[in-house]
Amino acid sequence: MEQVKYFLSEQEIPRKWYNLQADLPSPVPPYIHPATGKPVGPDDLLSLFPLPLIEQEVSRQRWIDIPEEVLDIYCLWRPTPLVRARRLEKILKTPAKIYYKNEGVSPAGSHKPNTAIAQAYYNKLAGKKRLATETGAGQWGCALALAGKFMGIEVTVYMVRVSYDQKPYRRLMMETWGATVYPSPSDKTSFGRKVLKENPNTLGTLGLAISEAVEDALTHEDTNYSLGSVLNHVCLHQTIIGEEILAQFKKLGEYPDVVISCVGGGSNFAGSSFPFIRDKINGKKVDIIAVEPAACPTLTKGIYTYDFGDMAKTTPIMPMFTLGHTFEPPGIHAGGLRYHGMSPLVSLVVKEGLVEARSCFQNPVFEAAVMFANSEAIIPAPESAHAIRVAIDEAIKAREEGKEKIILFNLSGHGLLDLSSYDRYYSGKLENFEYPDENIKKALDDLPKVG
Repeated sequence: MEQVKYFLSEQEIPRKWYNLQADLPSPVPPYIHPATGKPVGPDDLLSLFPLPLIEQEVSRQRWIDIPEEVLDIYCLWRPTPLVRARRLEKILKTPAKIYYKNEGVSPAGSHKPNTAIAQAYYNKLAGKKRLATETGAGQWGCALALAGKFMGIEVTVYMVRVSYDQKPYRRLMMETWGATVYPSPSDKTSFGRKVLKENPNTLGTLGLAISEAVEDALTHEDTNYSLGSVLNHVCLHQTIIGEEILAQFKKLGEYPDVVISCVGGGSNFAGSSFPFIRDKINGKKVDIIAVEPAACPTLTKGIYTYDFGDMAKTTPIMPMFTLGHTFEPPGIHAGGLRYHGMSPLVSLVVKEGLVEARSCFQNPVFEAAVMFANSEAIIPAPESAHAIRVAIDEAIKAREEGKEKIILFNLSGHGLLDLSSYDRYYSGKLENFEYPDENIKKALDDLPKVG
Protein backbone atom coordinates (compact mmCIF):
# COMPACT_ATOMS: atom_id res chain seq x y z
CA MET A 1 0.00 0.00 0.00
CA GLU A 2 1.47 3.32 -1.09
CA GLN A 3 1.78 6.03 1.57
CA VAL A 4 -0.47 9.04 1.02
CA LYS A 5 -0.34 11.15 4.20
CA TYR A 6 2.82 12.43 5.88
CA PHE A 7 2.54 13.56 9.49
CA LEU A 8 4.53 15.26 12.20
CA SER A 9 3.86 14.57 15.88
CA GLU A 10 2.50 17.27 18.16
CA GLN A 11 5.96 17.46 19.71
CA GLU A 12 7.31 18.44 16.28
CA ILE A 13 5.11 21.53 15.86
CA PRO A 14 7.43 24.48 15.09
CA ARG A 15 8.00 26.56 18.21
CA LYS A 16 8.88 29.73 16.32
CA TRP A 17 7.38 31.81 13.52
CA TYR A 18 9.71 32.73 10.66
CA ASN A 19 10.15 36.41 9.76
CA LEU A 20 11.02 36.90 6.07
CA GLN A 21 12.03 40.51 6.76
CA ALA A 22 15.29 39.21 8.24
CA ASP A 23 16.40 37.77 4.88
CA LEU A 24 15.03 40.12 2.23
CA PRO A 25 17.63 41.74 -0.06
CA SER A 26 15.94 45.11 0.60
CA PRO A 27 13.49 46.07 3.38
CA VAL A 28 9.82 46.88 2.90
CA PRO A 29 9.50 50.68 2.49
CA PRO A 30 7.92 52.39 5.53
CA TYR A 31 4.18 52.80 5.96
CA ILE A 32 3.03 56.42 5.68
CA HIS A 33 0.62 58.16 8.06
CA PRO A 34 -2.42 59.36 6.03
CA ALA A 35 -2.69 62.63 7.99
CA THR A 36 0.94 63.69 8.46
CA GLY A 37 2.54 62.18 5.35
CA LYS A 38 5.38 60.93 7.58
CA PRO A 39 6.48 57.33 8.29
CA VAL A 40 4.20 55.54 10.74
CA GLY A 41 5.67 54.94 14.20
CA PRO A 42 4.58 52.43 16.87
CA ASP A 43 2.58 55.09 18.74
CA ASP A 44 0.48 55.71 15.61
CA LEU A 45 -0.75 52.10 15.68
CA LEU A 46 -1.55 51.71 19.38
CA SER A 47 -5.16 52.79 18.82
CA LEU A 48 -5.66 49.67 16.66
CA PHE A 49 -3.20 46.97 17.73
CA PRO A 50 -1.54 45.69 20.94
CA LEU A 51 2.17 46.48 21.29
CA PRO A 52 3.49 42.92 20.67
CA LEU A 53 1.80 42.85 17.25
CA ILE A 54 3.19 46.29 16.40
CA GLU A 55 6.67 45.05 17.36
CA GLN A 56 6.21 42.00 15.12
CA GLU A 57 5.06 44.24 12.29
CA VAL A 58 8.40 46.09 12.17
CA SER A 59 10.75 43.40 13.49
CA ARG A 60 13.78 42.21 11.50
CA GLN A 61 14.37 39.35 13.94
CA ARG A 62 14.46 36.05 12.02
CA TRP A 63 12.65 33.84 14.55
CA ILE A 64 9.89 34.86 16.97
CA ASP A 65 8.73 32.53 19.75
CA ILE A 66 5.17 31.20 19.62
CA PRO A 67 3.53 31.62 23.06
CA GLU A 68 2.73 28.39 24.90
CA GLU A 69 -0.98 29.24 25.19
CA VAL A 70 -1.13 29.67 21.40
CA LEU A 71 0.72 26.38 20.85
CA ASP A 72 -1.72 24.58 23.18
CA ILE A 73 -4.62 25.66 20.95
CA TYR A 74 -2.69 24.93 17.73
CA CYS A 75 -2.45 21.32 18.95
CA LEU A 76 -6.18 20.88 18.33
CA TRP A 77 -5.40 20.53 14.61
CA ARG A 78 -1.68 21.09 14.06
CA PRO A 79 0.53 19.74 12.62
CA THR A 80 -1.61 19.48 9.50
CA PRO A 81 -0.97 16.63 7.03
CA LEU A 82 1.12 16.81 3.89
CA VAL A 83 -0.71 14.66 1.34
CA ARG A 84 0.51 12.99 -1.86
CA ALA A 85 -2.22 13.44 -4.49
CA ARG A 86 -1.57 10.02 -6.05
CA ARG A 87 -5.05 9.64 -7.53
CA LEU A 88 -4.86 13.05 -9.19
CA GLU A 89 -1.44 12.11 -10.59
CA LYS A 90 -2.94 8.97 -12.16
CA ILE A 91 -5.83 10.86 -13.75
CA LEU A 92 -3.36 13.35 -15.24
CA LYS A 93 -0.93 10.59 -16.29
CA THR A 94 1.89 12.82 -15.18
CA PRO A 95 5.41 11.86 -14.12
CA ALA A 96 5.22 14.69 -11.59
CA LYS A 97 4.63 14.08 -7.91
CA ILE A 98 1.88 16.33 -6.53
CA TYR A 99 1.73 17.15 -2.82
CA TYR A 100 -0.65 19.42 -0.95
CA LYS A 101 -0.65 20.81 2.59
CA ASN A 102 -4.18 20.39 3.96
CA GLU A 103 -5.02 23.48 6.05
CA GLY A 104 -8.73 22.68 5.75
CA VAL A 105 -8.53 20.35 8.77
CA SER A 106 -8.61 23.29 11.21
CA PRO A 107 -11.85 23.79 13.20
CA ALA A 108 -12.69 26.82 11.05
CA GLY A 109 -11.89 24.90 7.86
CA SER A 110 -8.94 27.02 6.69
CA HIS A 111 -5.48 28.36 7.52
CA LYS A 112 -6.88 31.50 9.13
CA PRO A 113 -6.84 30.35 12.80
CA ASN A 114 -3.02 30.33 12.71
CA THR A 115 -3.06 34.13 13.08
CA ALA A 116 -6.52 34.55 14.64
CA ILE A 117 -5.49 32.63 17.77
CA ALA A 118 -2.27 34.64 18.05
CA GLN A 119 -3.96 38.01 17.57
CA ALA A 120 -6.72 37.25 20.07
CA TYR A 121 -4.08 36.11 22.58
CA TYR A 122 -2.08 39.35 22.38
CA ASN A 123 -5.24 41.46 22.56
CA LYS A 124 -6.36 39.54 25.65
CA LEU A 125 -3.01 40.33 27.29
CA ALA A 126 -3.59 44.01 26.43
CA GLY A 127 -6.93 43.93 28.26
CA LYS A 128 -9.13 44.46 25.21
CA LYS A 129 -12.74 43.29 25.51
CA ARG A 130 -13.70 43.24 21.83
CA LEU A 131 -12.18 42.87 18.34
CA ALA A 132 -13.63 44.38 15.16
CA THR A 133 -12.74 42.89 11.80
CA GLU A 134 -13.82 42.38 8.21
CA THR A 135 -14.25 39.19 6.22
CA GLY A 136 -14.72 38.36 2.55
CA ALA A 137 -15.71 34.73 1.99
CA GLY A 138 -16.10 34.30 5.73
CA GLN A 139 -13.08 32.12 6.48
CA TRP A 140 -11.33 34.88 8.44
CA GLY A 141 -14.46 35.88 10.30
CA CYS A 142 -15.02 32.27 11.36
CA ALA A 143 -11.42 31.95 12.52
CA LEU A 144 -11.52 35.13 14.62
CA ALA A 145 -14.91 34.19 16.08
CA LEU A 146 -13.36 30.89 17.20
CA ALA A 147 -10.27 32.67 18.58
CA GLY A 148 -12.44 35.16 20.44
CA LYS A 149 -14.35 32.32 22.06
CA PHE A 150 -11.08 30.67 23.19
CA MET A 151 -9.69 33.93 24.58
CA GLY A 152 -12.90 35.34 26.08
CA ILE A 153 -13.06 38.35 23.72
CA GLU A 154 -16.16 39.57 21.87
CA VAL A 155 -15.89 39.71 18.06
CA THR A 156 -17.74 41.97 15.60
CA VAL A 157 -17.45 41.05 11.92
CA TYR A 158 -18.25 43.24 8.90
CA MET A 159 -18.83 40.71 6.11
CA VAL A 160 -18.67 41.81 2.46
CA ARG A 161 -22.29 41.95 1.36
CA VAL A 162 -21.97 39.68 -1.69
CA SER A 163 -20.46 36.95 0.49
CA TYR A 164 -22.95 37.62 3.31
CA ASP A 165 -25.71 36.84 0.80
CA GLN A 166 -23.95 33.95 -0.96
CA LYS A 167 -22.61 32.19 2.15
CA PRO A 168 -25.20 32.25 4.96
CA TYR A 169 -23.66 29.23 6.67
CA ARG A 170 -20.39 31.09 7.17
CA ARG A 171 -22.38 33.73 9.05
CA LEU A 172 -24.09 31.04 11.12
CA MET A 173 -20.72 29.49 11.91
CA MET A 174 -19.45 32.84 13.22
CA GLU A 175 -22.61 33.36 15.24
CA THR A 176 -22.34 29.84 16.70
CA TRP A 177 -18.95 30.88 18.12
CA GLY A 178 -20.51 34.04 19.55
CA ALA A 179 -19.59 36.70 16.96
CA THR A 180 -21.88 39.52 15.82
CA VAL A 181 -21.98 39.73 12.01
CA TYR A 182 -23.11 42.66 9.85
CA PRO A 183 -23.28 42.84 6.04
CA SER A 184 -20.88 45.49 4.73
CA PRO A 185 -21.67 48.23 3.93
CA SER A 186 -23.76 48.42 7.09
CA ASP A 187 -25.74 51.11 8.88
CA LYS A 188 -23.54 50.64 11.97
CA THR A 189 -20.75 53.02 10.89
CA SER A 190 -20.72 56.49 9.40
CA PHE A 191 -18.74 55.30 6.36
CA GLY A 192 -21.10 52.38 5.80
CA ARG A 193 -24.11 54.70 5.89
CA LYS A 194 -22.38 57.07 3.45
CA VAL A 195 -21.72 54.26 0.95
CA LEU A 196 -25.27 52.89 1.26
CA LYS A 197 -26.68 56.34 0.56
CA GLU A 198 -24.52 56.74 -2.55
CA ASN A 199 -24.90 53.18 -3.84
CA PRO A 200 -27.54 51.11 -2.00
CA ASN A 201 -27.03 48.13 -4.34
CA THR A 202 -23.25 47.81 -3.90
CA LEU A 203 -21.84 44.30 -3.55
CA GLY A 204 -19.29 45.58 -1.05
CA THR A 205 -15.53 45.03 -1.02
CA LEU A 206 -12.90 43.99 1.48
CA GLY A 207 -11.51 47.52 1.38
CA LEU A 208 -14.93 48.88 2.36
CA ALA A 209 -15.40 46.32 5.13
CA ILE A 210 -11.94 47.17 6.48
CA SER A 211 -12.99 50.83 6.67
CA GLU A 212 -16.01 49.91 8.77
CA ALA A 213 -14.05 47.67 11.12
CA VAL A 214 -11.31 50.28 11.60
CA GLU A 215 -13.91 52.98 12.32
CA ASP A 216 -15.57 50.68 14.85
CA ALA A 217 -12.25 50.08 16.63
CA LEU A 218 -11.27 53.74 16.64
CA THR A 219 -14.59 54.85 18.15
CA HIS A 220 -14.65 52.30 21.00
CA GLU A 221 -11.92 52.37 23.64
CA ASP A 222 -12.34 48.73 24.66
CA THR A 223 -12.00 47.54 21.04
CA ASN A 224 -9.02 46.80 18.82
CA TYR A 225 -8.91 46.06 15.11
CA SER A 226 -7.85 42.66 13.78
CA LEU A 227 -6.83 41.97 10.18
CA GLY A 228 -6.79 38.49 8.61
CA SER A 229 -4.27 39.14 5.86
CA VAL A 230 -1.91 41.70 4.29
CA LEU A 231 0.06 42.92 7.34
CA ASN A 232 3.54 41.64 8.21
CA HIS A 233 2.54 40.14 11.57
CA VAL A 234 -0.27 38.17 9.89
CA CYS A 235 2.14 36.74 7.33
CA LEU A 236 4.53 35.93 10.19
CA HIS A 237 1.98 33.84 12.09
CA GLN A 238 1.10 31.86 8.98
CA THR A 239 4.70 30.69 8.41
CA ILE A 240 4.07 27.77 10.72
CA ILE A 241 2.56 26.19 7.58
CA GLY A 242 5.76 26.37 5.54
CA GLU A 243 7.99 25.38 8.45
CA GLU A 244 5.90 22.23 8.91
CA ILE A 245 6.09 21.51 5.18
CA LEU A 246 9.89 21.76 5.24
CA ALA A 247 10.03 19.33 8.18
CA GLN A 248 7.71 16.91 6.39
CA PHE A 249 9.70 17.01 3.16
CA LYS A 250 12.91 16.50 5.15
CA LYS A 251 11.44 13.25 6.49
CA LEU A 252 10.57 12.30 2.92
CA GLY A 253 14.07 13.09 1.70
CA GLU A 254 12.59 15.31 -1.01
CA TYR A 255 12.20 18.99 -1.86
CA PRO A 256 9.61 20.62 -4.16
CA ASP A 257 10.52 22.07 -7.54
CA VAL A 258 7.38 24.23 -7.62
CA VAL A 259 5.48 25.83 -4.71
CA ILE A 260 2.00 27.19 -5.50
CA SER A 261 -0.59 29.11 -3.46
CA CYS A 262 -3.61 31.26 -4.19
CA VAL A 263 -3.25 34.92 -3.28
CA GLY A 264 -5.77 37.61 -2.32
CA GLY A 265 -4.32 39.64 0.52
CA GLY A 266 -1.35 37.32 0.92
CA SER A 267 -1.70 35.34 4.16
CA ASN A 268 -1.91 31.71 2.99
CA PHE A 269 0.63 32.40 0.25
CA ALA A 270 3.01 33.89 2.82
CA GLY A 271 2.47 31.01 5.20
CA SER A 272 3.30 28.27 2.73
CA SER A 273 5.85 30.14 0.61
CA PHE A 274 7.95 32.47 2.78
CA PRO A 275 10.17 29.68 4.18
CA PHE A 276 10.81 28.57 0.59
CA ILE A 277 11.57 32.15 -0.45
CA ARG A 278 14.20 32.15 2.32
CA ASP A 279 15.72 29.03 0.74
CA LYS A 280 15.58 30.64 -2.70
CA ILE A 281 17.35 33.76 -1.43
CA ASN A 282 20.04 31.45 -0.05
CA GLY A 283 20.57 29.73 -3.41
CA LYS A 284 18.02 26.90 -3.49
CA LYS A 285 16.41 26.30 -6.88
CA VAL A 286 12.62 26.47 -6.52
CA ASP A 287 9.85 28.12 -8.54
CA ILE A 288 7.23 29.92 -6.45
CA ILE A 289 3.87 30.87 -8.00
CA ALA A 290 1.13 33.15 -6.62
CA VAL A 291 -2.27 32.60 -8.27
CA GLU A 292 -5.05 35.21 -8.35
CA PRO A 293 -8.41 35.59 -10.15
CA ALA A 294 -8.47 37.35 -13.52
CA ALA A 295 -11.42 39.34 -12.15
CA CYS A 296 -9.21 40.85 -9.42
CA PRO A 297 -5.70 40.89 -10.96
CA THR A 298 -3.78 42.78 -8.28
CA LEU A 299 -0.33 41.34 -9.01
CA THR A 300 -0.71 40.76 -12.74
CA LYS A 301 -2.35 44.06 -13.73
CA GLY A 302 -1.91 46.34 -10.72
CA ILE A 303 1.02 48.66 -10.16
CA TYR A 304 3.56 48.73 -7.35
CA THR A 305 3.09 51.98 -5.47
CA TYR A 306 1.78 53.45 -2.24
CA ASP A 307 -1.95 53.08 -1.57
CA PHE A 308 -4.49 52.93 1.22
CA GLY A 309 -5.52 49.53 2.53
CA ASP A 310 -9.16 50.58 2.69
CA MET A 311 -11.73 52.59 0.78
CA ALA A 312 -12.27 55.29 3.44
CA LYS A 313 -8.53 56.16 3.50
CA THR A 314 -8.20 55.54 7.24
CA THR A 315 -5.42 52.96 7.18
CA PRO A 316 -1.70 53.72 6.82
CA ILE A 317 -0.58 54.19 3.23
CA MET A 318 1.38 51.07 2.33
CA PRO A 319 3.76 50.07 -0.50
CA MET A 320 1.98 47.36 -2.47
CA PHE A 321 0.71 46.10 -5.76
CA THR A 322 -2.71 47.70 -6.05
CA LEU A 323 -5.67 48.18 -8.35
CA GLY A 324 -6.59 51.37 -6.46
CA HIS A 325 -8.44 51.55 -3.14
CA THR A 326 -11.67 52.57 -4.94
CA PHE A 327 -11.54 49.38 -7.06
CA GLU A 328 -14.73 47.34 -6.72
CA PRO A 329 -14.36 43.86 -8.23
CA PRO A 330 -17.31 41.80 -9.49
CA GLY A 331 -19.03 39.29 -7.21
CA ILE A 332 -16.82 36.32 -8.09
CA HIS A 333 -17.14 33.15 -6.07
CA ALA A 334 -13.73 33.40 -4.45
CA GLY A 335 -14.68 36.12 -1.99
CA GLY A 336 -11.41 35.83 -0.09
CA LEU A 337 -9.51 36.97 -3.20
CA ARG A 338 -11.58 40.13 -3.88
CA TYR A 339 -9.12 42.69 -2.51
CA HIS A 340 -7.68 45.69 -4.34
CA GLY A 341 -4.24 45.50 -2.74
CA MET A 342 -1.61 43.01 -1.70
CA SER A 343 0.54 42.38 1.34
CA PRO A 344 3.60 44.69 1.29
CA LEU A 345 5.84 41.67 1.86
CA VAL A 346 4.23 39.60 -0.91
CA SER A 347 4.30 42.64 -3.21
CA LEU A 348 8.01 43.13 -2.58
CA VAL A 349 9.02 39.53 -3.34
CA VAL A 350 7.02 39.68 -6.59
CA LYS A 351 8.63 43.01 -7.46
CA GLU A 352 12.08 41.55 -6.73
CA GLY A 353 11.44 38.59 -9.08
CA LEU A 354 11.49 35.96 -6.34
CA VAL A 355 7.87 34.99 -7.10
CA GLU A 356 5.89 34.59 -10.34
CA ALA A 357 2.28 35.83 -10.41
CA ARG A 358 -0.44 34.23 -12.57
CA SER A 359 -4.16 34.87 -12.95
CA CYS A 360 -6.97 32.40 -13.77
CA PHE A 361 -10.57 32.58 -14.95
CA GLN A 362 -13.39 31.21 -12.78
CA ASN A 363 -14.57 28.33 -14.93
CA PRO A 364 -11.16 26.63 -15.41
CA VAL A 365 -10.62 27.07 -11.66
CA PHE A 366 -13.86 25.24 -10.84
CA GLU A 367 -13.05 22.58 -13.46
CA ALA A 368 -9.83 21.92 -11.54
CA ALA A 369 -11.70 21.95 -8.22
CA VAL A 370 -14.13 19.26 -9.43
CA MET A 371 -11.27 17.14 -10.80
CA PHE A 372 -9.56 17.39 -7.41
CA ALA A 373 -12.78 16.52 -5.56
CA ASN A 374 -13.34 13.50 -7.79
CA SER A 375 -9.81 12.20 -7.34
CA GLU A 376 -8.76 13.28 -3.83
CA ALA A 377 -12.29 13.35 -2.31
CA ILE A 378 -11.92 16.86 -0.85
CA ILE A 379 -14.16 19.65 -2.10
CA PRO A 380 -11.81 22.66 -2.02
CA ALA A 381 -12.63 26.27 -1.26
CA PRO A 382 -12.93 28.35 -4.46
CA GLU A 383 -9.89 30.35 -3.33
CA SER A 384 -7.74 27.22 -2.91
CA ALA A 385 -8.95 25.94 -6.28
CA HIS A 386 -6.88 28.65 -7.97
CA ALA A 387 -3.75 26.93 -6.64
CA ILE A 388 -5.10 23.56 -7.76
CA ARG A 389 -5.65 24.91 -11.28
CA VAL A 390 -2.02 25.92 -11.64
CA ALA A 391 -0.77 22.72 -9.97
CA ILE A 392 -2.69 20.72 -12.58
CA ASP A 393 -1.31 22.94 -15.35
CA GLU A 394 2.23 22.35 -14.07
CA ALA A 395 1.61 18.58 -13.89
CA ILE A 396 0.31 18.54 -17.48
CA LYS A 397 3.35 20.54 -18.57
CA ALA A 398 5.60 17.96 -16.89
CA ARG A 399 3.76 15.20 -18.78
CA GLU A 400 4.13 16.97 -22.11
CA GLU A 401 7.83 17.61 -21.48
CA GLY A 402 8.41 14.12 -20.07
CA LYS A 403 9.99 15.61 -16.93
CA GLU A 404 9.77 14.39 -13.37
CA LYS A 405 9.21 17.17 -10.88
CA ILE A 406 7.76 17.68 -7.42
CA ILE A 407 4.80 20.06 -7.23
CA LEU A 408 3.52 21.42 -3.91
CA PHE A 409 0.43 23.53 -3.35
CA ASN A 410 -1.31 24.84 -0.27
CA LEU A 411 -4.90 23.69 0.13
CA SER A 412 -5.83 26.70 2.24
CA GLY A 413 -9.35 25.52 3.07
CA HIS A 414 -12.24 23.21 2.25
CA GLY A 415 -15.33 24.31 0.33
CA LEU A 416 -18.12 22.62 2.27
CA LEU A 417 -19.67 26.01 3.05
CA ASP A 418 -19.13 27.23 -0.53
CA LEU A 419 -21.38 24.75 -2.33
CA SER A 420 -23.58 27.53 -3.73
CA SER A 421 -20.55 28.47 -5.84
CA TYR A 422 -20.38 24.95 -7.23
CA ASP A 423 -24.11 25.09 -7.93
CA ARG A 424 -23.60 28.18 -10.08
CA TYR A 425 -20.71 26.47 -11.88
CA TYR A 426 -22.79 23.37 -12.65
CA SER A 427 -25.67 25.50 -13.92
CA GLY A 428 -23.37 27.46 -16.25
CA LYS A 429 -23.89 30.77 -14.45
CA LEU A 430 -20.23 31.58 -13.78
CA GLU A 431 -18.66 34.11 -16.11
CA ASN A 432 -15.01 34.11 -17.14
CA PHE A 433 -14.73 37.75 -16.16
CA GLU A 434 -11.55 39.68 -16.88
CA TYR A 435 -11.56 43.09 -15.22
CA PRO A 436 -11.31 45.80 -17.93
CA ASP A 437 -8.04 47.72 -18.13
CA GLU A 438 -9.90 51.03 -18.39
CA ASN A 439 -11.67 50.38 -15.06
CA ILE A 440 -8.34 49.66 -13.41
CA LYS A 441 -6.86 52.82 -14.88
CA LYS A 442 -9.77 54.84 -13.49
CA ALA A 443 -9.32 53.38 -9.99
CA LEU A 444 -5.60 54.12 -10.10
CA ASP A 445 -6.29 57.81 -10.75
CA ASP A 446 -7.19 58.25 -7.08
CA LEU A 447 -3.89 56.99 -5.63
CA PRO A 448 -2.45 59.02 -2.71
CA LYS A 449 0.48 61.32 -3.42
CA VAL A 450 3.51 60.19 -1.44
CA GLY A 451 6.84 61.97 -1.71
